[in-house]
Amino acid sequence: MSAEREVIDLNEHDHEPAEPGGATPEGLMARRKMNVWLVAAFVVGVVLGGVGVSELRDSREERERNASVSLVAFPASISSGGSDATGVLQMDGQLAVTNAGPAPITVRAATGQRPGVQVHDTGQTRLLRPGGTAWIDVKLRIECSIAFGSEPLSIRFSVETADQQIREVSYPVAVVGSAWHREAEQPCAHLADLAKRGS
Repeated sequence: MSAEREVIDLNEHDHEPAEPGGATPEGLMARRKMNVWLVAAFVVGVVLGGVGVSELRDSREERERNASVSLVAFPASISSGGSDATGVLQMDGQLAVTNAGPAPITVRAATGQRPGVQVHDTGQTRLLRPGGTAWIDVKLRIECSIAFGSEPLSIRFSVETADQQIREVSYPVAVVGSAWHREAEQPCAHLADLAKRGS
């Protein structure tokens, strides 16, 4: 029996190529770093995408808000005027307009006409904040014999919106029972008396 023992030389390096399926510590570390970078890039992409979508949605909502017009109008008063022999009152009055929308608007013009009543503004513009009310000076032409039927008077407004666009909107104004009706009753009754005396 041979008493020789195998000696392992620890100074020799194994120069055999690594097996293709084998994983070295450096490879595992590189793969982990790559995974971390991919996850980080994904998270950053999601965050930026979410911010971008949110910005687009906010921008669209702001554009829609700035372009919308919602208002309410009603006769406010009649201050002075005159009449003619045909039973027609020519009077100065006011129309109250409230901005019921979410953005400021500028009312540039207001006109309305139906049998017996004509209304037009005096050329002034009024800036209305959301929820704000302005009194617009108007000229009224009221034919006493037919002005106060049940049909509402459609007032057409020319409005500049917050996005600097001009829009046309209409609002039906009830004349019967309004301040215009009450304040025109006495002059109309006077005209009716004059017409009776003249006939």
